[in-house]
Amino acid sequence: MTDDSACLVECVPNFSEGRRTEVVDALAGSVEESPAVTLLDRTADRDHNRSVLTFAGSADAVFDAMVAAMAIAVERIDLRSHEGQHPRIGAVDVVPFVPIGATSMEDCIDLAARFGAEAAERFDVPVYLYARAARRSERAVLADIRRPQFEGLGTLIGDPLWQPDFGPARLHPSAGATAVGARPFLIAYNINLESNDQGLAKRIAHRVRERSGGLPRVQALGLYLADQGCAQVSMNLLDFTITPLWQVWQAVTGLAHSEGIDARESELIGLAPLRALLDVADDAGVAPGGAPEVRIKEAARLLKIRDFEPTMALELRLQRTA
Repeated sequence: MTDDSACLVECVPNFSEGRRTEVVDALAGSVEESPAVTLLDRTADRDHNRSVLTFAGSADAVFDAMVAAMAIAVERIDLRSHEGQHPRIGAVDVVPFVPIGATSMEDCIDLAARFGAEAAERFDVPVYLYARAARRSERAVLADIRRPQFEGLGTLIGDPLWQPDFGPARLHPSAGATAVGARPFLIAYNINLESNDQGLAKRIAHRVRERSGGLPRVQALGLYLADQGCAQVSMNLLDFTITPLWQVWQAVTGLAHSEGIDARESELIGLAPLRALLDVADDAGVAPGGAPEVRIKEAARLLKIRDFEPTMALELRLQRTA
């Protein structure tokens, strides 16, 4: 990738596979082998049984790379035998396109529609458009589309309210359905608790999520992670300029402390904007004139972000791959 990020699109597909390393390797490998695309990050979680890739390139290059990855997922992931903590409707559960630099949101909306049509036609998978690409107001929120999960969507999809935007009005037998959207940058951020009480995590999630009257632009679930032996508050921060990372950390840990529980650690799934991490440093008064890499390492320490590296900031990752 060149250092010209003026016209890039970021794609952050979520796949319903986090346990079979060979499948995750194949998905990541298909992106790495795609011309003019850079794989920026990959994560996999056994408890969620889910993996997330982050890659960037021109709109056309990202389109082609995502088609290649979806072909592998449809062939090798079977939702009929899939189990995991995270809600899902498909083998390729969600495909968001995110504008970078001079790329506009309208460009990503057009790309989402183009990819949705191609995915439905090529793989015989029903596709729902969400977020800024949604054509129906009730599909703007991804969680609303995903609420029935794979098992429930099969009985709803024949209802006119659940007709997909592209593809057949029936689930693919093994690959289910896919949500495709355009959105601003989202931070996937989880906080693990020093407790195995899923009920506690659910109570905290209910208190912090926007839909329940909590923090603006925050989505949250309470989960139990058997592999790690702890409860987790799993969140999406839809706009860190409205609700910053430090405020989410303070809210969740404060609610946990009110029940006598500490936070074990937090984690980023994928990358975060540099500004989001610098905001944490600013709030804590960390060396205002210091180098960004140093400041965000201290911010990560304050948030107990597991396995943090400065290149988990999107801009620094892009610089490294330039």
